Amino acid sequence: MSKLQYITRPSSLKENAPLLIMCHGYGSDENDLFSFASELPEELMIMSLRAPYTMQPYGNAWYAINFDADKGKWSDNEQAKASVNLIAEFIDYACRSYAVDANNVTLLGFSQGTILSYAVALTYPEKVKNIVALSGYINEDILPDTIEERTVSHLNFFCSHGSVDQVIPVSWAQKAPAFLKALGINHEYTEYPVGHGVAPQNFYDLKAWLKKYI
Repeated sequence: MSKLQYITRPSSLKENAPLLIMCHGYGSDENDLFSFASELPEELMIMSLRAPYTMQPYGNAWYAINFDADKGKWSDNEQAKASVNLIAEFIDYACRSYAVDANNVTLLGFSQGTILSYAVALTYPEKVKNIVALSGYINEDILPDTIEERTVSHLNFFCSHGSVDQVIPVSWAQKAPAFLKALGINHEYTEYPVGHGVAPQNFYDLKAWLKKYI
């Protein structure tokens, strides 16, 4: 049994299908990114997750984001780390339960889902191969204290951000390339003239990237 609820789109392959796991943003659900599914390569087994914390009146979150006078806007990093572990456990569950290739796992995240996708890849690099990081950033507070280059050198990242993002400042996302380069990780970083969302050209580029790396 999985601790996380999810929906799937089957692969055209009967075995060893590349696996794509989707992690939605704050206040959304598993149907959001899944709207992309029909446009992605048919050989992908796609699984879209629902974050574990239910919000009112609707939506879900991977961890709480709080606003108060003393701290301003702050994230619950302990909840975030717990969700990192839940996603890592889900990868194992998916690889046991479906006819997928455990050596060809891609995480696709948006916003809060991207923050966690970065953290899963850099905490459990043996479980993933590719990361599509849309409109998020690297939160170093939820990463291991040390990351050994040899354990992450196989990873591939597609990172993108809106140049006028009003939710997550583009300056936060711009730190990712230097961070990944320092670890010898293959990556692409591109900005698009949009806010907190995925521009059509962004989607076209990530599809082309996926076809190259899956």
